[in-house]
Amino acid sequence: MHDQIEHRHADAVGLERTMLSQEWLLLQSQSEQLERSCLLIKLVCVLLLALGLMLTLNLYLAAALVCILWLQEAIVRTSQARLVTRILQLETWLRDAALAQALPQAFQLHTQWQQQRGGALGLVLEYLKNAAKPTVAFPYLALLMLDAMLLMLW
Repeated sequence: MHDQIEHRHADAVGLERTMLSQEWLLLQSQSEQLERSCLLIKLVCVLLLALGLMLTLNLYLAAALVCILWLQEAIVRTSQARLVTRILQLETWLRDAALAQALPQAFQLHTQWQQQRGGALGLVLEYLKNAAKPTVAFPYLALLMLDAMLLMLW
C-alpha cells in the first residue's frame, strides 16, 4: 500500500513537471513573438516617418506619431516582461524540482498578472518604465531628434 502511494506521488510530480515544461515552452515562444512585434513596430515607425517626410507631413504630427508608436511598444514590452517573470519562476521550479519533489501548480500566468498589477496608475508606470529602457527608447528618440532638427530648418 505504501509503495502504491509513493508511486502515485511520483507520477503526479512527473505530470506536474511535464505541465510546467509545456508552459515554459509556450511562454518562451510567446515572448519571442512579442520581441518580433516590437521590431515590427520600430520598422513601421521608421517607414511612416520617412514616408511622412517625403509627403511633407506636418512635423508636429510626425512627432506625435513617433510618440504613439513608442508607447505602443512600451505596452508590448510590459506584456513581455510579465511573461519573462513567469518564465523565470518556471525555470527556478523546474531546476529545484529534482531536489524538492514538490512543484507548484502549472498554468498560473494570469493569476500572477492580476496579483502583480498595481491598478491603473501602476500599469501606466509599468508602461513608462518599459518605454524608458534604452533598447526601446533609442529609435524613437533618434526619430524625434531628426524631426526636431527638420522643424528648426523649415
